[in-house]
Amino acid sequence: MSKPSFRGYRVTAALALVAAVGLGVAIERSGATGNAPKEVNPVTLRHAEQLSAAFHDAAAVALPSVVTIRSKAKAQPVANNGRNRMPQGENPFKGTPFEDFFGKEGFEFHGGQNMPPRQGTGSGVIIDSAGLVLTNNHVVEGADEVVVILADGREFKGDDIKTDPETDLAIIRIRGAGNLPAAKLGDSDQLQIGDWVIAIGSPFELDQTVSAGIISGQGRELSSIRRAKFLQTDAAINPGNSGGPLVNLKGEIVGINTAIATNSGSFNGIGFAVPSNLAKWVTGHLIAKGSVQRAYLGVGISPLTGDLAEKLNTEGEGVLINQVHPGTPAAEAGFKPGDVVISFAGTKVSNPRDLQELVERVPIESKQSVEVMRAGKPVTLTVTAKALPADAEQTFTPGATPDRASAEPGTFKADELGVTVSNLTDEQASAMKVSAGGVMITEVDPSSPAYEAGLRRGMVILTVGQAEVKDLDSFKTAMEGQSVKDKVLLYVQVRPGQNAFVVVK
Repeated sequence: MSKPSFRGYRVTAALALVAAVGLGVAIERSGATGNAPKEVNPVTLRHAEQLSAAFHDAAAVALPSVVTIRSKAKAQPVANNGRNRMPQGENPFKGTPFEDFFGKEGFEFHGGQNMPPRQGTGSGVIIDSAGLVLTNNHVVEGADEVVVILADGREFKGDDIKTDPETDLAIIRIRGAGNLPAAKLGDSDQLQIGDWVIAIGSPFELDQTVSAGIISGQGRELSSIRRAKFLQTDAAINPGNSGGPLVNLKGEIVGINTAIATNSGSFNGIGFAVPSNLAKWVTGHLIAKGSVQRAYLGVGISPLTGDLAEKLNTEGEGVLINQVHPGTPAAEAGFKPGDVVISFAGTKVSNPRDLQELVERVPIESKQSVEVMRAGKPVTLTVTAKALPADAEQTFTPGATPDRASAEPGTFKADELGVTVSNLTDEQASAMKVSAGGVMITEVDPSSPAYEAGLRRGMVILTVGQAEVKDLDSFKTAMEGQSVKDKVLLYVQVRPGQNAFVVVK
């Protein structure tokens, strides 16, 4: 006779103990009151059963289209010679499916050796019966081989992979699988906070796992993914769920599970999914062109705070134009720094991400109407949408503040602000790419209003209020009558290629 499993014995004993305790409670209650236990309200039970049936039906509709994705990367040679330890916490696989496989204690590589082969597991969803799978970019990024495992257990090698890192989405083709069950992409714009959803995927390599929750937030932004606003949900999302669908009670895909907010690496109650409407737009471009073509304006933008709105004589919500890059659609349309965009293509905007999403999705070469407030008055501009240049990252990304050469003799301390400024030398003007003058901040009192507003040494003041600053004399003149009690509006070059409006109060 085989020896019984100790683990099975402990579980059985625990269940028996619970049953006995529960029975004891029932007997005690019955003996104390002399009455039979109260029955469940049939109406309440019926409602609960209906909700349970809705979850069951939604899962049954979506599950056949959900796949598991295994990505593999071959061993790679280490280029450096000798022993090299990477700084603590620096993960060389950050942003790939293998990021969570390593701790934060640092990494040691030895010359002449290979980094070991790596593999990760994610999820995906079939969106075309011919074999098109939608997933996250980080599930397949850096992989030498991608294997797609269908709900029926069949495995296929993925190819023709197209990705969009800006939204962390990707599509994969599988061939020879026959007519596959494809999911329906729903309308994520119809979702409301509190709506029931289920998340499906392969967390911890547990295929076809379903968790339930609600939409707990909308329009969330993640610093690591610049061109998406996420749905937030408390449906459990764990490593391996990435790329799997977030499903409404109709069985429609309303999001692609992408990230979690966590300190432990596992689910802590907040997960994020790319909305299905954004996924539709991105996949359409990937299918048609192999990449996503986005329109752009060519401006630097920031939120419109109450202080800025007051000093710019603008009421309500909008997006502040900090700078207009030359030779861009915005420059050709007549945008100016200080303009506040209140609507684009007939849709109101209240924050930079709203404007960014609206702009990038309009057809290339289309003409769009833009409503702005300029010096307190409404102005209508017409902009022709152009495709974002491939080198836009380098063209529009601010550079580092250069080392500052010694200023020419002559400085001025603006006690009202708490800064000391000087004329720009030719070397400084060239390094900061300033062509229209200005004064450089050489010192900032740490206890001053200027420091609290974010002004720092090395920044260049271009305007005070509506007055242009060309040198020390014009700065002194512009500061006459200015008071931090009434708030002082400055237009400042923070670093080469990045300007901003600042209110000192």
